[in-house]
Amino acid sequence: MPLHQRRPYLLAYDIADPKRLTRVHRTVRDHGLPLQYSVFLVVGTTGDLDGLLADLDRIIHPKEDDIRVYPLPMTFDADAYGRQWLPGGLDLPDDASLVQALLAMVAEQDQRAAAREAHALT
Repeated sequence: MPLHQRRPYLLAYDIADPKRLTRVHRTVRDHGLPLQYSVFLVVGTTGDLDGLLADLDRIIHPKEDDIRVYPLPMTFDADAYGRQWLPGGLDLPDDASLVQALLAMVAEQDQRAAAREAHALT
């Protein structure tokens, strides 16, 4: 896979300390879509993922905490049962596909990244 091509990853964590848990959650939330409390869908390049994991490495204690990242295929299907799995602001019609949800998430990530870059320049 090309280095600068985006792909989906499933990132899950189990953090022992509540303060570290909060920091990890905030960090991952800036890069991914929360699917459950400690499970995120992250779409990005290899470099994006490496940067996120470097940030997390500065937060966690490896002997107490656990972070797992699983690359997902570029095309996949998933089902969700129960509550809506998209966060607020990414509401899609009931007949929307997972691909449409991923595209909406990537667009939202791009907007957040542009806002962070603009904020860093000020």
